[in-house]
Amino acid sequence: MSINLQTPIDYLKGVGSSRATLLKKELGIATFQDLLNLFPNRYLDRTKYFKINELVNSNAEIQVIGRIIKFQDVGTGRAKRLVATFTDQTGSMELVWFRGAKWIKESLKLNTDYVVFGKTNVFANKHSMPHPEIELLSEHENGLRSAMQAIYPSTEKLSNRGISNRVITKIMQQLFLETKGKFSETLPENLRSDLKLITKSEALFNIHFPKNSELLSKAQFRLKFEELFYIQLQLILKNLIHKSKIKGFPFTEIGTYFNTFFTQHLPFELTGAQKRVLKEIRNDLGSNAQMNRLLQGDVGSGKTIVALMTMLMALDNGFQACLMAPTEILSVQHYNGLLELCKPLNIRIELLTGSSKTSKRKTIHEALESGDLQILIGTHALLEDKVKFKNLGLAIIDEQHRFGVEQRSKLWKKNTNPPHVLVMTATPIPRTLAMSVYGDLDISMIDELPAGRQPIKTVHRFDNNRLKVFNFIRQEIKKGRQVYVVYPLIQESESMDYKDLMDGYESIARDFPMPEFQISIVHGKMKPADKEFEMQRFVKGETQIMVATTVIEVGVNVPNASVMIIESAERFGLSQLHQLRGRVGRGSEQSYCILMTSHKLSEDSKTRLQTMVRTNDGFEIAEVDLNLRGPGDIMGKQQSGILNLRIADMVKDKDLLELARFHAKKILNNDPSLALESNKVILNTYKQMGKYKNIWNYIS
Repeated sequence: MSINLQTPIDYLKGVGSSRATLLKKELGIATFQDLLNLFPNRYLDRTKYFKINELVNSNAEIQVIGRIIKFQDVGTGRAKRLVATFTDQTGSMELVWFRGAKWIKESLKLNTDYVVFGKTNVFANKHSMPHPEIELLSEHENGLRSAMQAIYPSTEKLSNRGISNRVITKIMQQLFLETKGKFSETLPENLRSDLKLITKSEALFNIHFPKNSELLSKAQFRLKFEELFYIQLQLILKNLIHKSKIKGFPFTEIGTYFNTFFTQHLPFELTGAQKRVLKEIRNDLGSNAQMNRLLQGDVGSGKTIVALMTMLMALDNGFQACLMAPTEILSVQHYNGLLELCKPLNIRIELLTGSSKTSKRKTIHEALESGDLQILIGTHALLEDKVKFKNLGLAIIDEQHRFGVEQRSKLWKKNTNPPHVLVMTATPIPRTLAMSVYGDLDISMIDELPAGRQPIKTVHRFDNNRLKVFNFIRQEIKKGRQVYVVYPLIQESESMDYKDLMDGYESIARDFPMPEFQISIVHGKMKPADKEFEMQRFVKGETQIMVATTVIEVGVNVPNASVMIIESAERFGLSQLHQLRGRVGRGSEQSYCILMTSHKLSEDSKTRLQTMVRTNDGFEIAEVDLNLRGPGDIMGKQQSGILNLRIADMVKDKDLLELARFHAKKILNNDPSLALESNKVILNTYKQMGKYKNIWNYIS
């Protein structure tokens, strides 16, 4: 059978069918290629050999050359063990096995030179090494070995079934012997010489059997770059293909709606960032390609006004527009805000949610199909088959990470040609993740706050400062302001959370008695209508304090609320703390966020609280969050597949990711179809990746 990298692992000498089944199940290794891409987690320095009289009591793994001079069985029952006396010129130590005694005695010879490797313990002034790795000195010297010994990922099941690190190393040596260590090059020569990259074969040899740390570091750099390069190449290609294949409606007119609003009804001067983003959107809409843009902007940065002005461009060109939000609260808020802004323009705008009445729905459906209804705002209800537009030209999605791919594609199918798409998010995504998770979208950022907004002052206070905090609340309420007090909500301990909330509510009610003070309370156990009633009381200013669980995180806009108190702040993630803080600071007054905690804090909690106190910048906060939690957690389940990288690390290798994206872009700008002779190797590798999806886990 001829060998290629797609050969099943069963055919590798030393594997066999039962090991192959285990390797496939535990580590996803089905082919030679998969084994080759099983990169080590870490390395041990095997250049140093210790003499027995040099041994010290440390936790390090060491190796000793010597001979076994005798075996004895010690102890009974569960304490039974096999002990071997191991000697060199300087002294003796013990090797200990708690299982497999019969096999060990049969397979090891007395008075023969061995190398033993493992951790040593000291017992009754004597060094002993439990379950050592042991190898004949002659084999050790001839083996395909390196100074730095690779330690591979493993599982409990593999260890229990005898597939130790040593076995995996042996299988890996066999793979290199059978393939002669020659592997096809996957990067073009000009790129390799620009970046001083070693060849693919050298990199693979030195990742598994590095001769020294310098070669290891060159191998890691080469393989990480390659992995990130092909992910970026794929995303950029996807974007280019999208632009060339999917024609959009060219919005050539900037007409009456847009100009009237801009010159006569704009409630405030646009920031430089808002103007820049509008310009990027106008360029997209004027080209022949479908717009596919992600708009990132922190809480309160003014994304809604940009969304409206984009919708007005659609209306000026005779098209309809829609805005879809993940929750009813948020869609109602968008509707009310946009309704107010659209009044002087005489635009017909409607709201469609799960709780819209049947008669209302009928009217909306008819007006949409006739074209009388120009802008529709709503929740998932917009995706229903009955919702048909006359000519939908623009779809805007708010907080898009809450919608799945199928849901979004339903929206595109509302028209014969897909509408232009603008995706908005107030959850800042670190640049490295944005490049990988949304690398096929064009990205715009609103990175400055509207004029007149003051940065929110954030402080951290311990529970024993509560009286001072209550005094501060009183002063703010005297000035006519309102206050949020938020309690954590962790699903598993709902009863405990409910108790915390009710205890908190009672202590606030004691310190802020009626009729002088009015308090609203909102939590998950209330009926939606009761929640809405309490929310509205607070919005209208009838209550001064809102005690709530995190239901207020998304989409409550009360410009008069100036204080956000977050109880047990250590139980919240950074992005949640940042979102909650964004509920205040919506008016021109100075706002405050007070993080209340107990004295018992983990290191991560301290970092989160210090970050919140130090900065209001959502992107900086997102970077810290990425470092603390890692990419998989931040992006949620549906995106985490993108981040299962073989060797690169989204957080630690962000400079390398930028470098990879830069080179992928440069190559595709000069040669979009990869037709040049110099790019042939890229095209071939890219096609292979498409065939064998298991080489890299790339983007869905």
